[in-house]
Order: sequence, then structure tokens, then C-alpha cells
Amino acid sequence: MIASPSDIPDARDAVEASINGWNNANAKNKQIVLLPWRWESSSVPVLGDHPQSLINSQGVDESDIVFALFGSRLGSPTPDAVSGTVEEIERAVSSGMPVHLYFSTASLPNDVDTRQLDGLREFRAEVSQRGLLGEFATAAQLGHEVWKAIEFDIAQLDLEAPTLISSKRGVQLTAQPQQEREVKSFDNKGKPRYSNRHWIEITNTGDEDAHEVTFETVGDNSSMMLGNDSTPTVIHAGQTRRLTVMHHMGGGDPDVLRIRWNEDGELKERDFHVG
Repeated sequence: MIASPSDIPDARDAVEASINGWNNANAKNKQIVLLPWRWESSSVPVLGDHPQSLINSQGVDESDIVFALFGSRLGSPTPDAVSGTVEEIERAVSSGMPVHLYFSTASLPNDVDTRQLDGLREFRAEVSQRGLLGEFATAAQLGHEVWKAIEFDIAQLDLEAPTLISSKRGVQLTAQPQQEREVKSFDNKGKPRYSNRHWIEITNTGDEDAHEVTFETVGDNSSMMLGNDSTPTVIHAGQTRRLTVMHHMGGGDPDVLRIRWNEDGELKERDFHVG
């Protein structure tokens, strides 16, 4: 959560930009994403309670880290605190979450509200007895401080190991045509006659079994015929099955094998050019 009075919008922007920059550099490797929460852009309009109470419940109570900033104003009072920002800080501290508090050292505006400034100085003197305070002169310096605080918090927070996206591959079928020359017979002079034996090796390289697997040729004029029966079968993950094929003369269509299977209750099919 980014908490501050309304007089330092540039500082609020700098905190959000630093959070987004940290995400870009670290989210993928660390599997952590930080979502900046600002009341003006993140709160949901709703009736039923004082605005500060709603900001507390939507913002402070749902946050893990709070960045609190002050420029020259303490902020507007609420029913329970001298300002909304102070109430947010106290609520976060009482909840045990890390609160990083920064005060601007930039030049004061010409129209500074002296009553607000006096209240801010009084609050700073009081809160300085309760922890370490930070300062910033420029937005760039604040961004660096925020990045440093995030690194500290990530190391301190007890974060559960994230559940990574499954690398499951499912059914992955390949079809590789094979052939082998073998002796068919001998002529009257004892010279061997050869023929070629053809088959297709169907391999499931995935990590899930393929169920109800069937095979068929594609095209009305294919020279390829299947030698196996048409009973649906199972090709387990990592398993290779041999599909016997025969070829006849003629047939102008390319040799295409269509495989259908059931994967997680969904019927799938794929065509393989094997000629």
C-alpha cells in the first residue's frame, strides 16, 4: 500500500514505478509479484461507513507492506486519528506488517500551510522514537529506497513456495515409417527372392496415456493399407507400437495416416504423412 497526504503525487508515482520495476526484474525468477495499492486508483466506491474505514479495510488490511510518505502536510483528520495517513500507519504497525516511512527534504512550497507543517513536524518527532525513518530529496532517490526496502521485506516475509505452472505435456504422438528387406523365397537355382516389409512406429513421447487409439488411412486413392485390426488400443506414455502396413500398385494419393485418441475425456486426432 502507498499511503500519503495529497500534496506529493510525484512521490506516490515514484513508489509505484519502483514496485513495477522490481516486478519486471524479479517476478519471473522469484515467482513473486507485488501489486501497488493506491486509494485513488485501487479502492472500490461503496457506501456504509466512513471513507477512511473503507480505505483501511480495502487497502491496509489486505496489504503485506506499507510505504508511507510525507511532504509538507500531515493530512486531513479522521474520527480516530490526526490524519488519514497517520491512521493507516498505526493500523499497519498494530497488525505487524512492515511499514516504511519517508519524509521529503525537498524545498517547501511558497504556499505551505504552516499549521499542517507544524503538525507534521510534531508527528515526525514522536514517531522517530519508535523506529528508523527514511528521507528523500528527489523521486529517483525515493525509487532507490523503495527497491532496497522491497529486497529487505522479501527476505524477511515468510512466503510459501509458489505453485508453478504445470509442465505437463499430455499425449505426444509421433509416426515414423520403417521398412526392412527380408528373404521371401528362393528360385530354382537357389537364389533368394527378396521383399520389403513395411511398418510405422507409433510412439507416445508425452507424459499421459493415449486411450481408445484408432488408425485409418486418409484419401480414397491411397496405396497404403493397414495390417492391424481396427480394435481401439492404448499407447502408454513412453511406449512405441508397431503398425503393420502394406502397399499396392496404383493409388495417387499421398500416404497419410490418421490417428484418433481420447485424452482426458476429449477426442483428438492428427494426420501424419508417412509416404
